[in-house]
Amino acid sequence: MRQGPVLSGYSGRARIAPSHTIVGYNAWSRYGYRVSVEFGYYGERLGLPRSGPGSVAPVGRRVAALFIDWGMCALIAYGLLSGGRPRAANVWTELLFFLMSVALSGTVGCTVGKRLLGLRLVALGGGRLTMPRVAVRTLLLLLVVPAAVWDRDTRGLHDKAVGAVQVRI
Repeated sequence: MRQGPVLSGYSGRARIAPSHTIVGYNAWSRYGYRVSVEFGYYGERLGLPRSGPGSVAPVGRRVAALFIDWGMCALIAYGLLSGGRPRAANVWTELLFFLMSVALSGTVGCTVGKRLLGLRLVALGGGRLTMPRVAVRTLLLLLVVPAAVWDRDTRGLHDKAVGAVQVRI
C-alpha cells in the first residue's frame, strides 16, 4: 500500500488510518489514503515525561485547582473585606487572587489549590518562575481569554507567554 506526503514540510510520523490517535488529526493524502499525523503525548515537545512526577498536569486538575483558589479568595473577600456587598466582594476577590497567586507561585511554586491537587508551576528549563513572570502570567489568567486558548501540549497562552508549564508533583 502506497502512502503519499501528508503535509509538505512537516516531519512528524504519518500512518494509514489509525483508530487510536491520542493527539492529531485526520487528512487525505493526494493518493486518496486516509492518514493521520501523530503529535505524540502531551509534553513530549517540552522534554517532559509521559506520566508521573514532572509530566504535564491534566486539564481537569488544573481547572479544579483554579476553582479552589478562586473560591477561597471569594470567601475571604465576601466574609472579611467587602462588608457583605457582592459588588465589592468581586473586586476584592480579583485583588486577593492576584496577590495570592503571585506570592505563592513566585515563592513556593504552587497555590493552595495546586498543592491540594498535586500540581506545581515550573519554568520550561526547570526551576521556579520569577515574581515578574508570575505576575504577568496571573494578569493574563485574570483576562480569561489567554487561558482559554491552548496549544497541543494543553498549555494556555498565559503559560506560553512566560515560559511556564504546570506539572504533577
